Amino acid sequence: MVTGCSVSDLAAKLAFFPPSPATYSVKKVNGRLVASGIPRDRSLDVLMVDTKRGNKIVAFFLRNPYAKLTVLYSHGNAADLGQLYDLFVQLKVNLRVNLMGYDYSGYGASTGKPSESNTYADIEAIYQCLETEYGISQEDLILYGQSVGSGPTLHLAARLPRLRGVVLHSAILSGLRVLCHMNITLCFDIYKNINKIKKVKCPVLVIHGTDDDVVNWFHGNGLWKLAKEPYEPLWIKGGGHCNLELYPDYIRHLNRFVQEMESTTTASHLKKIRQSLQKTPKTSSKTTSTTFTTNCCCRIRFQLPQCKCCSQTGCLIMRSKRAAYFCNWCCAGN
Repeated sequence: MVTGCSVSDLAAKLAFFPPSPATYSVKKVNGRLVASGIPRDRSLDVLMVDTKRGNKIVAFFLRNPYAKLTVLYSHGNAADLGQLYDLFVQLKVNLRVNLMGYDYSGYGASTGKPSESNTYADIEAIYQCLETEYGISQEDLILYGQSVGSGPTLHLAARLPRLRGVVLHSAILSGLRVLCHMNITLCFDIYKNINKIKKVKCPVLVIHGTDDDVVNWFHGNGLWKLAKEPYEPLWIKGGGHCNLELYPDYIRHLNRFVQEMESTTTASHLKKIRQSLQKTPKTSSKTTSTTFTTNCCCRIRFQLPQCKCCSQTGCLIMRSKRAAYFCNWCCAGN
């Protein structure tokens, strides 16, 4: 029998492809970290950051003296910082921002192994570094997630109510939804962005190529529709998964978004947050439901059957858009 955990492990293996060998290495020169293969740049800080899961991850912080905002960039699943340095410089200059990029655990010169949990710990550690080392608060931060990087991006964004903005570039609704279409979210899915996007309280810009053959356009469209404060999306006609930066509309639209986020004062942003918090959530339907805890480390809500004469212990109705009879599959029942 294929368990939920084994499917989750398979999804994780399909999600991460760190370049091997890494395109750069890190060493200390005169007491300062430098990255080999990267041009010497006085505006660049090379950092080694500890995570709560015991890994040491590498980060690049690029300063722009004219910056008002900082972008925290989470990259895709098949790149490392050595390959992204030139892009970071272009974004820093063209958007007039500071930029922090980092390698996930197991990528580049970062220690550990790539996993969903590790990427969450990675971005949390980088955010804490921005706060403590550079004095950058969430009010002056834009989170940027490309492809798989949308997972850690939305994980952090859902926890920061005063964030300035979020950019989702070729983002995914969830890991398993990249592999197959489904209307429900299974407990062993990874990067459940479809749920986390609803918790983000700041403007969200979605960028996606219409000809993306890796992550279909409907992922970006779905996230844009679910966002509480969606910004005008950028659908790049003919754009694929890894070439959107080559289209002139990319930097033009992104620059407009950043400029509008700069013009949004903290006071007006906080006012919007207070207004959203004052809205009382709508009550659910009157149907009685019970939460069952299964042995695959998840909680699934089921609707109790109305037929009291049913003798099958697994005769439950799963709460989804399409009600379906759902036996105790997660518990390995017959």
